[in-house]
Amino acid sequence: MPKKRKKKKHHDEHMDESWLVPYADILTLLLALFIVLFASSSVDATKFHQLSNVFNEIFTSGSGVMDYSSPVAEEVASVSEKNSSSNAMKQAAENGGLGKQDQKELSQIQQKLNEYIQKNKLSSKLRTSLTDEGLLVTIRDNVLFDSGSAEVRNQDEKISREISDLLVMNPPRNIVISGHTDNVPIQTYQFNSNWDLSVMRAVNFMKLLLNNKKLDPAMFSAKGYGEFKPVASNETKEGRAKNRRVEILIMPRTSVAGNK
Repeated sequence: MPKKRKKKKHHDEHMDESWLVPYADILTLLLALFIVLFASSSVDATKFHQLSNVFNEIFTSGSGVMDYSSPVAEEVASVSEKNSSSNAMKQAAENGGLGKQDQKELSQIQQKLNEYIQKNKLSSKLRTSLTDEGLLVTIRDNVLFDSGSAEVRNQDEKISREISDLLVMNPPRNIVISGHTDNVPIQTYQFNSNWDLSVMRAVNFMKLLLNNKKLDPAMFSAKGYGEFKPVASNETKEGRAKNRRVEILIMPRTSVAGNK
């Protein structure tokens, strides 16, 4: 008898793909995690609320993360706004550091000061200049002080009062009084160094200005730079005379809120 051939059993080797479901869930969660980490560096209340809504929809309706727009677009927009602001500030600095309104207002104050200087023939002793920091009024030390002294001379108190009237502004501005000397060493029973002399000159002149009750003392400050911010060479007598000075810096109005 012929041998019966054994029938070969065909096995359907079908792979179990049930593992794909949790794997896809893990990938979705990882993607969501990276989005959260990316956005968390500068997330605000509005952005957090939006992300919360997105994840709520994901885990309650079964929708995928890719169905929603990423907060990356908002992040890019935020960076763009910051860059625009930075560019505007840079442009302002290149144009002199002052806004148009500040330039206009400070120019008007400068005009009043220049009229006072011309009227009283003080062009060789007082000078105004519009700088990046504000309106600078430079007063030679021999207008206010005797050599080596920090006390404003009696005959110059009138000038100080008139200058104080010119500093009454509405709205008020921050004003910085600074004292400067030449590099000739000083050591007296009152002052150990040019630092001391420059500080006390600034303070004493500021106090005299503030006798004007229309001025707000909270808007004033005094500094002493000694010999370390010269405007001319200390190698000549003329240069040293220019370096011995008191300066009034009238700040831009936009800086008042930040400096209070």
